[in-house]
Amino acid sequence: MSNEEKPMQLRLELQLNPVADEVSAITAVVRPILKSVLYALKSDVVEEMGGFENVKVKMLPRLYRPGDRDCGLCFEYAVHDAMNRHEPSVLERLSDAMRNHCNVPGTTTASILFGAEKAGALNLINTAKERLTEDSRLLAGVRGQPAKLKRHIDSLAAAFRRKDVRDALPWSISGTWKADLFVGYTDSDRWVATTVKINPDHLEGARGLRIGIVPAREAKSDLVRRDDSRNLIICPLPHDGAFMEVFYQGWVVVQQFIKADAHLPKEVYLPRQAERQVARYLEDRREFPVLDVVDALHPLSQPGLLETQEQSAELVSRREKAVTIGTGAVVAPIAREKNESAVAG
Repeated sequence: MSNEEKPMQLRLELQLNPVADEVSAITAVVRPILKSVLYALKSDVVEEMGGFENVKVKMLPRLYRPGDRDCGLCFEYAVHDAMNRHEPSVLERLSDAMRNHCNVPGTTTASILFGAEKAGALNLINTAKERLTEDSRLLAGVRGQPAKLKRHIDSLAAAFRRKDVRDALPWSISGTWKADLFVGYTDSDRWVATTVKINPDHLEGARGLRIGIVPAREAKSDLVRRDDSRNLIICPLPHDGAFMEVFYQGWVVVQQFIKADAHLPKEVYLPRQAERQVARYLEDRREFPVLDVVDALHPLSQPGLLETQEQSAELVSRREKAVTIGTGAVVAPIAREKNESAVAG
């Protein structure tokens, strides 16, 4: 190897822990579900309580009004949270969609929750603006310079309610006001607009939307694939023993807990011991604000799964003359055990 050549870097994603035990896995997904339920409350009611940060757990049964879209909203929050905490069964699929189907460069995955139509949307949009930089680019899948996402984030939010603003958006991203998440890589600062639907039949394409996240359907292919009719990369999330099963368990825990007036539900409503234990966590903290409880449950949630290690790999050529290699890094997934999920992220 000549002095001018750099060694190839191997980036090894080591899975530190198996998919968590039921209690910690359900606890992990209950956190974003609680936050979604909180932000779904009517803004005028929240203002009377002194803001979202002052709404206590015990008040949720009195303030929360179930709606048809509640499960879908919680699903969006849960996918966003799972992406940021590197949940393997979610990260693996989204990394495949971003790298292999949308050509998004980078290594450090992240998600930004957008959701301009939701209650509490102003908080979400402000958080998104704080996460973005002046160089954040939105890859729309068309030729030309990608749009600067931070510059357009306010217009995208306003476009949800105003057609005149939609008409003024750049052509390449004119449909991204429908996005629920922006997923991408923080090291490259490149993002793609993503729609998330709990019912796959509700997926709709729009100009600038790249990925559609849905639950995998029984007896249907769960491969990441392109849907030409919607112009979306479909990213199904697996069910049995994976993310969707845990999500629905967390959803049931929160709903039954609220129905029980923020107390531990009767056993007939939550017969599984793991679900009852998570409900006890909530009952023990019913006197505290919801957002504080979400933070307090973090240490009880599924622990970190991935550790990144980098090392040099010397390339030995069979030829006497050195060969220039275009690829500078290889991402290698290494599972903790053979029967556990491996993630390239």
